Amino acid sequence: MKAAIIGSTGYGGAELIRIIQNHPHLKLGMLVSTSQEGPIAKIYPHLSHLAASLEGLDLDQLCERNDLIFLATPPGVSREWTPLLAERGKIVIDLSGDFRLDRPEVYQKWYKQEAAPVEWLKRAAYGLSEWYASEIKKAQIISNPGCYPTATLLALLPLLQNKMLDVSSIIIDAKSGVTGAGRSLRQNLLFTEVNENLAPYKVDGHQHIPEIERFASQAAGEEVHVNFIPHLIPMSRGILVTIYAKRVSSSYTTADFLNIYRETYQNAPFVRLQENLWPETKHVRGSNYCDISCHVDERTDRVIVLSVIDNLMKGAAGQAVQNANLRMGWPETAGLEFSPLFP
Repeated sequence: MKAAIIGSTGYGGAELIRIIQNHPHLKLGMLVSTSQEGPIAKIYPHLSHLAASLEGLDLDQLCERNDLIFLATPPGVSREWTPLLAERGKIVIDLSGDFRLDRPEVYQKWYKQEAAPVEWLKRAAYGLSEWYASEIKKAQIISNPGCYPTATLLALLPLLQNKMLDVSSIIIDAKSGVTGAGRSLRQNLLFTEVNENLAPYKVDGHQHIPEIERFASQAAGEEVHVNFIPHLIPMSRGILVTIYAKRVSSSYTTADFLNIYRETYQNAPFVRLQENLWPETKHVRGSNYCDISCHVDERTDRVIVLSVIDNLMKGAAGQAVQNANLRMGWPETAGLEFSPLFP
């Protein structure tokens, strides 16, 4: 199958190119950009072995020459193009936030722009691969989760589903490398601003909060509200999420929480439970893995959960390809079976 990438010049698009190159069932189709043109090597010299060139966004060409469409675009682009592609029978995997929320008014509040039509929002499957595989396998539109929600929900959902947490007590401390902010030029992303610095941002409300709360509430069977504080750290890629929450019973031990994770993810090839090791971003760098561990602090009656991913892989391109594999009935690990980069 030929896969087109709309938004090929962003970091997520570049990762999709890297994965699809070595995928047993996918070939690179059109590489689309609305902002740049010419050989892809001009934008990314590390891809100078590819003869591919960037092309404009042409609906007829997209549908004629490609079977599967990845949209690695900023919010607002997919809401216009996904319905047009889906109406022509194309499978669309959207890496933006345009289809992650099912209520237009919530999207408009948090993303500060117009939402996709509600009938299309309802047709999108949420692409958290380990939790919504049955919906993904039959969906025409797959909404890839955000990077922060991926790391957070993989850690939270097993405990919420098993009623082990006080849902009013959840605090999420999240830290991300700079690629999570995209490739556009901004002052706060300059080397001199980021280097030797640790900066919180969007403390008054990050757009991933309603996404986390939507699926956390579904798993818990009740309304869940969280405190979520993201931070920018001076490294290229990686996310570390630390979750603090009260346990509902003082009888729950660290072993009890680990057992829930073990049972939940025993057949999940990309979730690794770390029982005697605290996860680090370098343990998953360049891979599609999510590493999770936890600890019960008996003194404060809180459980502390740690979750790490590569924001460009499990948090974006890697999970998008994992969802493509699920949708097409291929092995879930196809094209993704490589070890993390180290050191």
